[in-house]
Amino acid sequence: MNKPRVRFAPSPTGYLHIGGARTALFNWLWARKTGGTFVLRIEDTDQERSTEASTKVIIDSMRWLGLDWQEPMVTQSGRIPLYRAALARLHAAGLIFSCSRSRRDVLAAASAPHDGEENDEPLYPPEFRPAAGAPLPPLTDPIAVNWRFRVPDGETLVFRDGQCGEQRATAGRDYGDFLVWRKDDAPSYQLACVVDDAAMGITEVVRGADLIKSTFRQLLLFRALGFTPPAFYHCPLVTDEAGVRLAKRHDALSLRTLREQNRTPDQLRTTWASE
Repeated sequence: MNKPRVRFAPSPTGYLHIGGARTALFNWLWARKTGGTFVLRIEDTDQERSTEASTKVIIDSMRWLGLDWQEPMVTQSGRIPLYRAALARLHAAGLIFSCSRSRRDVLAAASAPHDGEENDEPLYPPEFRPAAGAPLPPLTDPIAVNWRFRVPDGETLVFRDGQCGEQRATAGRDYGDFLVWRKDDAPSYQLACVVDDAAMGITEVVRGADLIKSTFRQLLLFRALGFTPPAFYHCPLVTDEAGVRLAKRHDALSLRTLREQNRTPDQLRTTWASE
């Protein structure tokens, strides 16, 4: 069997959060244990929020923690042609549609549930879809409208997670038509992640449990693009004493703050490795 290839894929929009650092450590430890490869991918397609300074902080924090990667670091901003080619394949297959609706429009629709998942896409109302088989407008350059993947309503996808066990979700009920390209001419997280994991030969994706629902969307894209999906392992989220998830935006949870509190890499690695 081929040796595992795992990755850590942070967005450079601020300091490295302890949840992200812990996920990086889990990936690194697994690669070392199995003789596999650990790679670093910077997901910097959000040009408004991504900064070179944050990328440098992430790299510095990982090196301070004692983590290294076996291949040159990859940045998504340098791989836009790959994502655009994948978008063109989805367009040619009639699997996407253009969308002028805003997130506010979607949230205001009567059919959209309000479940409090602030980091997840709201369920796209089916009445906003163009009719199946309707002619698609061409892909422009640059792209100035949103493009969404049309999910197969009623299909239940199932995958077995290495940590959380069997996971099920039904398209059109648990998640809806999702973004693959944004009107600011940037690929969505879902599309860029799938294209990169396939192109980089990632065999196992280790990440936070808040991304389980994203996995179903990504499985649809793996299938649509003819890629073999990796295995998935979703880590428990970092929570407070009451079990409430700790948000990334809290600066007290950055690795920088822990360093300023004189916590050592060995202390953190020992604590997280035992979880």
